[in-house]
Amino acid sequence: MWLALMLLVWLSGCASRDVGTQSPPPITAQGMSMERVLILAHAQQAIGTPYRFGGNTPDGLDCSGLVEMAYRAAGIKVPRTADEQFRALPSVNEPAPGDLLFFGSGRKATHVGIYRGNRQMIHAPGSGRSVVSVPLDIDYWQNRFLGAARLAP
Repeated sequence: MWLALMLLVWLSGCASRDVGTQSPPPITAQGMSMERVLILAHAQQAIGTPYRFGGNTPDGLDCSGLVEMAYRAAGIKVPRTADEQFRALPSVNEPAPGDLLFFGSGRKATHVGIYRGNRQMIHAPGSGRSVVSVPLDIDYWQNRFLGAARLAP
């Protein structure tokens, strides 16, 4: 656990970018697996990365590319698109930090984010914008929420 916490602190220091917005609260590693720590650290590090349709690298990310990149850093392979992830991954009722949150209309997931805890999500919002952390307690997200999935231990 001590190693995981030190890794998180080190990665957080590498992730400092001034994107003109207030930084979200830091991620804590207490009680999390190494995989979840890595997923969250890489997602946090991606904040400020520009949106790029089909992107899954630090040069540009779309929503499912952010998930793919963060999970890859933890050694976990996920399907490429939000809907493929939604259909393939095991669902959970209560998300934990590092789990995936799916949004859309009907039964098709058109957007995915990484739950960071405290009713916050890290996601790549769309063209012309950058990866951000946002609160989930707004109608927009609540009206489009399809479910959560857990793959990381």
